[in-house]
Formats: sequence, C-alpha cells, structure tokens
Amino acid sequence: MATAAIDFAGHILILSGPPGAGKTTLARRLAALPGSSKAHLHADDFFHAIKHGAISPYRPEAHARNAVVIEALAAAAQAYAAGGLLTIVDGVIGPWFLAAFRRLAAPVHYLVLQPPLEAAIARCRERGYGLADASAVAALHAQLADLGELRAHALATGEATPEQALKRVVDALASGAFALPR
Repeated sequence: MATAAIDFAGHILILSGPPGAGKTTLARRLAALPGSSKAHLHADDFFHAIKHGAISPYRPEAHARNAVVIEALAAAAQAYAAGGLLTIVDGVIGPWFLAAFRRLAAPVHYLVLQPPLEAAIARCRERGYGLADASAVAALHAQLADLGELRAHALATGEATPEQALKRVVDALASGAFALPR
C-alpha cells in the first residue's frame, strides 16, 4: 500500500471494536503515517493505571469505574488535539461512552471495527495477553455489533490483511463519513 499522508491536525479518531479486532495494530500504523503529528492513546493503559481497586472493564460491575476512565481518556485526547495532533484513541468504546467525547471542542470521528467473531476470539487467544475468555470476547463483540443509530460508523474488516484494513481506515477517515454527531 502506498503510504498516504494523513492531515487531521486537531482531530480525534476513536478506533473502537471488540477485543481482537486489530485496533491497536491499526492505531500504531496510523500514528506512524506521514502528515500531521499524531498521538496514540491506548485505552487499556488508562484502565491499567488503576492499581488498588481495579475491576476488569468487561465486568458489569465495572461500569461506573469505566466511566471515570473514559472521562480521563477523553480529557487527554482533547489536550493532544488542542495541541494540534491527530489523536487516535484505541479501545473498546461503545456508543454508551460517547457522551464524554461529544462534549469535546475537537472534531471527533468514531469508527468501529467489526471482525468476524471467530477471528476476534482466535486473535485474542493467539496474542498471549489481555482478554482471552471466549465468552467475554463474544459478549463484547455482540455489544459492538449493535450500534443502533451509529451503525453507519461500523467498518467490517472480514479477513482483511493489516494493510487492507489500514487502507480502509484511512479512506474512512478521509471521507468524513465517520464524524461523530454532537
């Protein structure tokens, strides 16, 4: 793939999807492309910042704690965007957590990668870290498959190679079709 320059200084791209969707791989590749300066915020790092009192974010009782983490993540994304960087937020961020991003001054784009369930489970098991429980991956996959009014923000990745998926994400961002309504 020819490397395209990405010039979205001051914007935020939320690159969401279930575990095993390829979010982190794509976010790293996007952040390395030429064009405007870019920051990559890995949501897992924000969750792992909580030491005593940490709750696995996929557990139902973690919702209130997750909301705190999302607020911190959104604030950090806004700070980077205000500094002129395209800020790529990579995490399992469903529509239920978008209010924190909708309040931001920076333009926000929301893209949800949707791999086949079997591929997501296999990737989680193969990588050797993070969530590997098939039922938890399946539950998160199902939650992010039903985007309601934001279904146009889904990007089916199928069996795309990382290069093909990167091109799809770059094209999606460039189209403007994934801008998050306020």
